[in-house]
Formats: sequence, structure tokens, C-alpha cells
Amino acid sequence: MKIPKAIQDLTNQFERLPGIGPKTAQRLTFYLLHVPQNVLDEFSKAVIELKRGTVQCSVCQNVAEEDPCQICADSGRDDSVLMVVEHPLDVFVVERAGVFGGVYHVLHGLISPLENIGPDELFIKELPERLKDGKIREIVLGLNPTMEGEATSLYLKNQISKIKDMTAIRQQINPSTHQRINALKITRLGQGMPTGGDIQYADESTLKQALEGRREY
Repeated sequence: MKIPKAIQDLTNQFERLPGIGPKTAQRLTFYLLHVPQNVLDEFSKAVIELKRGTVQCSVCQNVAEEDPCQICADSGRDDSVLMVVEHPLDVFVVERAGVFGGVYHVLHGLISPLENIGPDELFIKELPERLKDGKIREIVLGLNPTMEGEATSLYLKNQISKIKDMTAIRQQINPSTHQRINALKITRLGQGMPTGGDIQYADESTLKQALEGRREY
């Protein structure tokens, strides 16, 4: 029996989503086939407006409704502490837990040689630009403790260390400049986040322990 083209087309689209296999894609398609048309119209409208109704913050690279995003525009945030995360969803998870009052920088991925993802494919080069004014005194590497997360954390540490070394040289020439950035501290999430774990699945208590127990990296 030949499957109708409309059903096969939608099934194929669902299969393109991460974590969705052929059987799950078929179940989702047939579920939508039996819902009222007005529900389908609302669903399709939400998909169409997903990109149109969001922007990428030019400061932290998070996804928001306006630029700069609400977090970057909030004068009540502690802009001396910056957490680097992998995805925008990580920001939403940490914010929902209410355990962090600093600002963020979203990479939109991790370094992964096996998938041909290098530093140039991520929002890494924008990070040093945020350190130039010397306001940030601590960078929290909030990346998941996976192989890719460890590789990305090490790369970021090396890049930030180069900035600190160059600043130290400039200070020797002109001690009145760039005094605060030389004291920049790099930390990692502490106990609470298991090896191989994912921030997106951590509960409030786990995130709180990880942030409070962060250690210098």
C-alpha cells in the first residue's frame, strides 16, 4: 500500500528533527492527521512565526524577542560575572531555576571535530570583545561535561589566557590601563553536574549546587 504523499512528506520533515526516528515521526504525523483543522492551522502558524518572531541578541547571542535581550538590557544583573553556555535553551533552564544573577554568552554549539564543527562555526570570537572594557571579573564555563564540552572549555580557557597575557604586557608599558581584566577568573561548574550530564535536564537543586560549588579552571 502506497502512503499518501502528504503523510510521507510530513513524516520526512519530522525525521529531520534531532532525536526523532522513523516510528516516532509516523506517530506524530498520524496524530496530527486526526486533530481538528483549526489546531493544525495554529500549529503551522506557530512554526512559520518561529523565526519571524525571534531575533538573536547582538550582545550575548541568545534568542529573544528584541535586541538587546531582556537579560543584557537589565541593569539589575551582575554584569561582572558571565556564564558561557552551549544553547539558548540552557539560558532558559538556568533562568527558570533562578540560581544565577549574572549575564550569559551563548556559543550555539560545541567544538566537535567528528562533525566538522570548529571554533569558527561557533560564537567564540565575539567573547573576547566583551572582555575589552574590563567589567567582567569571572567567566563561568557552563558547558556540559561531555567530550565536546571539555574540548570547548579548554579552547576557551586558552583563548582567554592569551587575552590576560597580552593585558599583562600592556600593563608593563602603561600600568594605568586594563587593570581589572588581568584579574579575570575562569571557573567551572562544581559538584552536582555529573560527568556526561546535560544542563537542560538538571533540576534546580543540581544547578544551584553546581553554581555554588564552581571551582577555578
